[in-house]
Amino acid sequence: MERIYADNAATTRISDEVLAAMTPFLKENFANPSSYHSAGREVRAAIEIARKKIASVISCEADEIYFTSGGSESDSWAIMGAARLSGAKKHIITSKTEHHAVLNTLKSLEKDGFEITYLDVDRMGFVSPEALEKAIRRDTALITVMFANNETGAVQPTDEIGRIAKKHGVIFHTDAVQAFGHLPVNVKGSNIDMLSFSGHKFNAPKGAGGLYVKRGIVLPNLIYGGNQENGRRGGTENAAAIVGMGTAAEIAAKEMETESVRLKKLREKLLCGLSAGIDGCVRNTPDKNSLPGIANVSIPFAEGEALVLMLDIKGITASSGSACMSGSKKPSHVLTAMGLDEKTAHGAVRFSFDRYTTEKDIDTILNVFPDIAKKLRDLSRL
Repeated sequence: MERIYADNAATTRISDEVLAAMTPFLKENFANPSSYHSAGREVRAAIEIARKKIASVISCEADEIYFTSGGSESDSWAIMGAARLSGAKKHIITSKTEHHAVLNTLKSLEKDGFEITYLDVDRMGFVSPEALEKAIRRDTALITVMFANNETGAVQPTDEIGRIAKKHGVIFHTDAVQAFGHLPVNVKGSNIDMLSFSGHKFNAPKGAGGLYVKRGIVLPNLIYGGNQENGRRGGTENAAAIVGMGTAAEIAAKEMETESVRLKKLREKLLCGLSAGIDGCVRNTPDKNSLPGIANVSIPFAEGEALVLMLDIKGITASSGSACMSGSKKPSHVLTAMGLDEKTAHGAVRFSFDRYTTEKDIDTILNVFPDIAKKLRDLSRL
């Protein structure tokens, strides 16, 4: 049975081009990039080329990119670092629909005396810039609001948030793990001070990510050790993964415009088809201002995990929400923050696509999923 993979918001496959770029640095060019001999300098040069490629995607300078192990580490470093720089300022603003890499980091800061304002979102998951500005206080040290939501695809008004943050002299960090490589991002134009990204969301390997830090912001060290990453994160770099991520970023930038159009068409075909084929189907992905490759729907009175398991039996890989919360008995914090009742939030399924998703895949999902939804809803005690 040929499987259909529709869980790309959780992770993507490494592209053939990326694997080819990585392979020499796993075999022939394996030297430590901090070594001074020619073999080490060759690996160092490849890392710096990857840094430039990644910087060009978000319109920043190469020396403003710091490599990490992924999005969670980058989020933690940005938030904890800003907190340590804050001095007497002990207030942070975020939204209720952030990834747990952000929310759990903020919870740890609450134990250290920080006060966190968790902004409400509207029915489609958007933060109000007006509400955000009203929440700013004299002791606000940081605003951290994600660029695009990993469950619904909602794209936040980062330009407006950045403008407000700059107006009030507050550092603005955004978790752009889902957006990087899929949406145009200009950190200077959007007044973004720090931005997190992760390679495995755009066809690069797991274990490689990064943090953009605007010049002038000197974050405390994340890891103490050697002089890697300009002395800010010790430890030998994962050269092969970084090179692969640079290649993936370069490809994503070239394909972004055409892929965005193609994926939007596939997403709308799926969402319209599911709405027509399933009574009571609830659309959780916004019509506008959303990632082109995420389609989230709820089937009231059906369990999301059961829906996903039945899809899996039929050879379709999807998700009931964020992969980091798999197995949780609680409904999605994102969907409940958007105002969905518990039975509707529990019935959510996320389909997410990438460059390898085809129209045939969408047709198969549309042929299979409505029957699954009906069967499970008929079995529901609710």
